[in-house]
Amino acid sequence: MKSLITPAILLGTINLFCSCNKTTQQPQRPNVVVIYADDMGYGDISCQNKDAKLKTPNIDKLASEGVRFTDAHSSSGICSPSRFALLTGQYHWRRMHDIVWAFGPSVFKQGEYTVPKMMKQQGYTTAAIGKWHLGWNWEYNSEPQRKGKQISVKPEQIVTDRPINGGPVDQGFDYYFGDGTINFPPYAWVENNRFVEAPTVPLDLKGKKTLEGHWEFRKGPMVEDWDPYQVLPTLTKKAEEYISNQKADKPFFLYFALPCPHAPIIPNEEFRGKSNAGAYGDFVVQTDYVVGRVLKALEDANLSDNTLIIFSADNGPELYAYDRIKNYKHRSMGELRGLKRDTWEGGHRVPFIVKWPGKVKKGVVSNEIISQIDIAATLADITGYNLQENDALDSHNLKPLLLGKSYEKPLREATVQNTFKDRYAIRQGDWVLIDCFSGEHTRMPKWYGEQEKYESYDKTNPGLLYNLADDPSQHHNLYSKYPEKVKELQKLLHQYRTEGRTRK
Repeated sequence: MKSLITPAILLGTINLFCSCNKTTQQPQRPNVVVIYADDMGYGDISCQNKDAKLKTPNIDKLASEGVRFTDAHSSSGICSPSRFALLTGQYHWRRMHDIVWAFGPSVFKQGEYTVPKMMKQQGYTTAAIGKWHLGWNWEYNSEPQRKGKQISVKPEQIVTDRPINGGPVDQGFDYYFGDGTINFPPYAWVENNRFVEAPTVPLDLKGKKTLEGHWEFRKGPMVEDWDPYQVLPTLTKKAEEYISNQKADKPFFLYFALPCPHAPIIPNEEFRGKSNAGAYGDFVVQTDYVVGRVLKALEDANLSDNTLIIFSADNGPELYAYDRIKNYKHRSMGELRGLKRDTWEGGHRVPFIVKWPGKVKKGVVSNEIISQIDIAATLADITGYNLQENDALDSHNLKPLLLGKSYEKPLREATVQNTFKDRYAIRQGDWVLIDCFSGEHTRMPKWYGEQEKYESYDKTNPGLLYNLADDPSQHHNLYSKYPEKVKELQKLLHQYRTEGRTRK
């Protein structure tokens, strides 16, 4: 009797076995959404500040469904460097210190590793929506006027009918939509690498006013009738549309970089008066609302259960935070010392929440010291990417920590914070050394220093050392009391700066 197993049936059986085996070995990879707030302080989310004069129910809910890190840091105290560090997994100070000024070039080197390139290589659809602030390689019809870092460009000088190179789509993003930076020209929408509409007139906002602080806009080309108040609503809709177009069988990576609550402080009308912290508080409430819209979009698309969400911010709050304490008793930096630009903790310790359904336990609060540069190595492990020697030079893998593994020693040997050249802080365990005479760049008002009993320092001060377990607000400088600890941390900082990497 002839066998009933034909070659076709046998081949199909083998293929089925291989397919099943592959599925078993390679479980479905999660979608990844990074929501990156702008200038949001450690104390601006209500679950992290019991005395907050505002409510952030959507961010609080996100924290209750995942892990909230209380000791998470941006690489810098300003925005462009922190964004570079997050997207490359390396300390910004290996490349840059300052922000990218209006019409500044791309900060990236050709062919270098970025998180979106990695995700794309691993089969992800990738998108960036919102603030970029990492430069494009602009072309001009005639050479603009240059004065130091400032580039003064007239509308007729900028090339608008060709692709704009060096931006998000050249760094691994399949899709980009945004206005670059809300308070920097050109004031126009860019989709992928082209203007949606060319900016043809000089900046003229026709009497529009900010609701707190200064207007903050730099002069430059603008689309006629440009309305800054429509930037955040438009970006929110674009993020929702992008999510709604995704399919369950194709993982995606979305980097949603918000322009809020960064100045200009311009909450839309329906959010005004929704907090007890002034217009800025209202803008934080609107930021929280946007987070809620993203979460709902994921639910509506049936993608929530397989989406890893990271919420964080690029640095501490802007200088208006001091007046906010006086006027509303809301502390955007929480109990921390310092604001945006500072090397004090308040300049770079930021909100950081991770939700990963089915993987991360709900409602966990972690005191582990982590950095946003760790996102790169973490996503590499999650997606099965083998980091090469020169990839993500300073990134540490948080995946075991997210999954609940306990460590006998800290995950990171130390972290480094820096905003401006030659002003570094290094954190190891409870100790932080600021290897400079002061951690201040944003001037602290006299009334606030007196109220908080802060000592000020001049350039004769050799440095600052604090034990954050005992002194989280950095009142007591222990530099002269523990000279051996100072030397130990100085040696480690020198090692990190000269060796060119901290990832082993």
